[in-house]
Amino acid sequence: MKIAVVGCGTMGRTHGAELARMPGVHLVGFCDIQEDAALLLSKAYETKAYSDFDQMLAEANPDIVDICLPTNLHKEYVLRAARKGKHIICEKPIAMAPEDAEEMIEECRKQGVRLFIGHVVRFFPSYADIRHKAEQGVVGRPGVLHARRMGGHPGLAKDWYNHSDISGGVILDLMIHDIDFAQSIFGKVDSVYAMHRKGEGLEYALVTLKFEGGEMAHLEGYWGYPGPFTTSAELAGSGGVIRFNSEESLSIRVCRKTEADSEGPTVAVPKSPTVHSPYYLELEHFIACLRSGLEPTVTATDALSALQIGLMAIESAATGRPVKMKEYRSKRKGEERQHVKH
Repeated sequence: MKIAVVGCGTMGRTHGAELARMPGVHLVGFCDIQEDAALLLSKAYETKAYSDFDQMLAEANPDIVDICLPTNLHKEYVLRAARKGKHIICEKPIAMAPEDAEEMIEECRKQGVRLFIGHVVRFFPSYADIRHKAEQGVVGRPGVLHARRMGGHPGLAKDWYNHSDISGGVILDLMIHDIDFAQSIFGKVDSVYAMHRKGEGLEYALVTLKFEGGEMAHLEGYWGYPGPFTTSAELAGSGGVIRFNSEESLSIRVCRKTEADSEGPTVAVPKSPTVHSPYYLELEHFIACLRSGLEPTVTATDALSALQIGLMAIESAATGRPVKMKEYRSKRKGEERQHVKH
């Protein structure tokens, strides 16, 4: 399976490292408009660097294009890859707007290619175990989820994170992981209520989701946290509680100064103590689904739904009022009809 990676920042490096050691996978190129970034990775993994996307598709002829670009570029490059008949792995969130995501999904269907969206939290062992235990009824009927995700501000390392029209901010870029996870347990969201605060070097959001079955999820996302990248989840049901905290799961901590410390701030990538990282498991799963034709654990439609909920949270925070899913969809349809008229 020939794979080319587009975007050589933090996620491009992360995906490249996992793909390079995966059996049955051949990395055929790295592409970035910053040619030095592509050259660095191409040398590390003994493949070719490109600064031109179309040239890479023509020369490297990948089976899969792995898109690790800023969110505002996802739509353009998914459509370009699909129209060349390439299967696609794309980092989350799927897009900046639901209509863009819908166009991406429809174009991939039309071109007969698969579109996989990287909601990697589904592949973290602790989260997968919580979901599995919920399905088994270990804590009875699940009713309330509390989830928290916090770390340093990535905008200190990459400026595009500071611009919500490019990254989507803390809700669409960070909290969307927990939005997707909550959906995977409780199903369809009925309403969203949110608070959002932004200041110098920090961005914080607190979001409450109410689901159609009456379940609730309380989600926190925090950029600018002074400690290490930390995640936690607590699922309460009619018969008990499941708790997970990434800091408590570490049996030993070693803090060492490294060369990276002197290079300035970097974008945090969550770690896992397992033999294969969740990014490896995610990419391996997507490739296996492509080979077998099976549906992935997280679908592009799931990713579209998570995006819609994130945008509802942003709207709620701006207005100070809850946003109902039915009203949100009705409003969207009205806007689409108005757009067609014009």
